[in-house]
Amino acid sequence: MEVRRLTQFARGGGCACKIPAGELEQLVAGLHLGRSSPSSAVAEVLVGLDDGDDAAVVQVRDGLAIVSTADFFTPVVDDAYDWGRIAAANALSDVYAMGGSPVMAINLVAWPRELLPMELLREVLRGGLDVASAAGCPVIGGHSIDGPEPVYGMAVTGTADPERLMRNDAAEAGLPISLTKPLGLGVLNNRHKATGQRSEEAVAVMTTLNRDASRAALEAGVRAATDVTGFGLLGHLFKMGRASGVAARIEARSVPYVEEARAALADGHVPGGSRRNLDWVRPHLAVAAGVDEDELVLLADAQTSGGLLVVGEVPGFPVVGETVPAGSLGEGVVVAVA
Repeated sequence: MEVRRLTQFARGGGCACKIPAGELEQLVAGLHLGRSSPSSAVAEVLVGLDDGDDAAVVQVRDGLAIVSTADFFTPVVDDAYDWGRIAAANALSDVYAMGGSPVMAINLVAWPRELLPMELLREVLRGGLDVASAAGCPVIGGHSIDGPEPVYGMAVTGTADPERLMRNDAAEAGLPISLTKPLGLGVLNNRHKATGQRSEEAVAVMTTLNRDASRAALEAGVRAATDVTGFGLLGHLFKMGRASGVAARIEARSVPYVEEARAALADGHVPGGSRRNLDWVRPHLAVAAGVDEDELVLLADAQTSGGLLVVGEVPGFPVVGETVPAGSLGEGVVVAVA
């Protein structure tokens, strides 16, 4: 098979190709029902669009909630099989971020048939199937179109205990903040797209399921979590703090990074999505002396299949900050970086 660099067939890559957070919030404003539901609905909406959580959740009976999500993106690496693995792990992550367990998935595909061989698409699907199988989640069909750019992802359905959901509006002040995967995936993926240089550590991080971290958080009694993807750590933390009415303090030196991330940043490999993230959250930042712009870019770096950002201490994972009362760091909900 002729070698094709998949990343060259898309303008963006991975979660860095998300619509910017500020634009997206304006777009969906007023289009949702909140937590109320029509009287004819057969299930109670527990988590809707109110606070931009990771997945939708409805309660269908006592003790049982259904978690539903969809996630897809353009190639983040050139290897078709690995792209499929990364996209599947990323889609499953939204269920884990809510404290749920995936029970089934369907594929979502766009493929430029006249530009790329179908054998490559088969490899993408095989990668997604292998990761979903490792998660115990059957992949049952899906939907495909002939599109101008290659796109792959999954719609995932899961279950959860409605009394033990982890959500982004449940953070309380005075708790530690844990992070379950290192940052830096965005700048390394951008370097890969520009030069072809591959980070094996980044691929390993992106293909790791958030299942074990989710279970550990639930066992620790965590009630608030989200996963760190396209809006970066700072963006997702700000969204969580705003939804919960708390502020947060991040200790920059405690945040873990993939080994080659700082070198990729120094070489100028920064996704446009990472810079947009920082611009969006900058009005809500309180930055200590000694924290430079490069550090802020990394903290806002657009991640693909990143880890869980957890309000609470999760055994085995680093603590990177703490939540504090809103207003204690300045007016409104603020993320302080020290």
